[in-house]
Amino acid sequence: MKTDIEIARSIALQPIDSIAQQVGLPLEQLEHYGRYLAKVDLKALEESQSEGKLILVTAITPTKAGIGKTTVSIGLALGMNRLGRRAVVALREPSLGPCFGQKGGAAGGGYAQVLPMEKINLHFTGDMHAITTANNALSALIDNHLHQGNELGIDQRRI
Repeated sequence: MKTDIEIARSIALQPIDSIAQQVGLPLEQLEHYGRYLAKVDLKALEESQSEGKLILVTAITPTKAGIGKTTVSIGLALGMNRLGRRAVVALREPSLGPCFGQKGGAAGGGYAQVLPMEKINLHFTGDMHAITTANNALSALIDNHLHQGNELGIDQRRI
């Protein structure tokens, strides 16, 4: 049986533009992050011609084989597409746990993976960097405000 990484390396990646065309998404609604990753503009929802269905995979206890929410979500979309239904998966940004060997991969597993997994696990679209930068800036502003006399009366025990 092939490992997840062996399966991932055996697959020829399709450019994200090709995948967008397959699901009827206009290319101008993509914000590219290289050749294989993109965000979809929110306008795509507003301009959609048809009503879609939504399947939420919100909680699952992963199996010993590592099948969890991501793998189930990807597998559902693959199955729907195989049945001739147009389906896409929306995944949130993964935690850094997989990078440190603390939990399963955030890109699915087996033949139900999102690739390139290393970009998804480490960088995705750069949002995490923006969030941590904003968090650090806010922390510095609060620290400075407290140092300058705490005019707003911020309770330091509740920060």
